Amino acid sequence: MSALIHALVLDAQGGAEQLTEKSAIKQWKPSDGVLWLHLDYCQDDIEQYLAAVPLSEFAHDALIADETRPRIVSDDSGHLLFLRGVNLNPADSPDDMVSIRVFVSEQLIVSTRHRRLLSVNALAESLRKGKGPSTTSALVCQLCENLTSRMQGVIDELEDKLDQFEEDVDSQRAHDHNALSQVRRQTIGLKRYIRPQKEALRALVSQQPSWLADSDMPRINETINHLLRYLEELDLNIERAQIIQQEVASQVSDQLNKRMYVMSVVAALFLPLGFLTGLLGVNIGGIPGTESAAAFPLFVLALVILTAAVALYFRMKKWL
Repeated sequence: MSALIHALVLDAQGGAEQLTEKSAIKQWKPSDGVLWLHLDYCQDDIEQYLAAVPLSEFAHDALIADETRPRIVSDDSGHLLFLRGVNLNPADSPDDMVSIRVFVSEQLIVSTRHRRLLSVNALAESLRKGKGPSTTSALVCQLCENLTSRMQGVIDELEDKLDQFEEDVDSQRAHDHNALSQVRRQTIGLKRYIRPQKEALRALVSQQPSWLADSDMPRINETINHLLRYLEELDLNIERAQIIQQEVASQVSDQLNKRMYVMSVVAALFLPLGFLTGLLGVNIGGIPGTESAAAFPLFVLALVILTAAVALYFRMKKWL
């Protein structure tokens, strides 16, 4: 399988020309237009495509690194952006965010990933339809916006789940404790990458490289604002999950205390009966009533009266 996902040369009108051959990529010149090369860094022929474009050794190694975290790094020939997008692939968890590494210079953009990102696919499709960004700055801004906008649906879904958990707790309905723990883990996982991504975009604004147009600065700032709002919502979700867990623990404790209380009252009611029956059940001489036929009914009646007296005493003490 080839490492090349797509190679697009922007026409500065919102469209792009698709390059399919390595030779065409090698023959590309900055004067031809902005080249966006998108690759899968886990494929064997990744080196061939990276060698076809002018990259420093540092940029080359960063684009194929196994582990990254959201940040921005300056390079002699451009900037490296390490970003994350929510994982919307089937059977995957959204909090297992997909990493994308992006090298950006005036006329060259090289991005690498392993798992599929819908945000990148949507951006490439808009270029093929002639409705995409026309400059390097606009393409990077659109990529950041796409990655950020898809986070909202995942966060809303987590909030809906917490709403349902709160309703279950208020109505004391049974619910899946593991599901609540999973929601909390997903929330923490999203927060882990969104916070440094916000800081990376802030650093991009503060550095304002030459390829980032002044007209696109408000778009980056708006993306940062969205990320900040998502972080606030995630912090709130974490607190809500903690409160729900505390409420569940409190309800379980109350139910246990009530059951233990009932068992204690029952044990206290029958304690005198157990003592008397045990005392009269010893096999030694001198036990009263052994020669009387009325002794057993009278003893049972006495036990009933004693039990009623103990219950009445508990009632007067408001223990029942």
